[in-house]
Amino acid sequence: MTISISNALSTPSPAAASAPSPSAAAHRSPPPTNNPADKVVLTEVQQVVQLYNQGQSVPQIATSLSLAVQAVNSYLGITSSTS
Repeated sequence: MTISISNALSTPSPAAASAPSPSAAAHRSPPPTNNPADKVVLTEVQQVVQLYNQGQSVPQIATSLSLAVQAVNSYLGITSSTS
């Protein structure tokens, strides 16, 4: 097996290597931060809806959020009919 390496790319000059190209700088993403201001706080209703949409049952949601089942049902607009 033979491997050939092409010298098609030239070695950049030291000045060109130290200055980033504008296109490379535009594609760089900012570093991740652990800034407390980046925190998102959901209301109780939003938490209930999110957990319900993720497939949790009403009793599971009530237990995990320390709420009454009736409160979870109310947040979700579920009415129980008693006859």
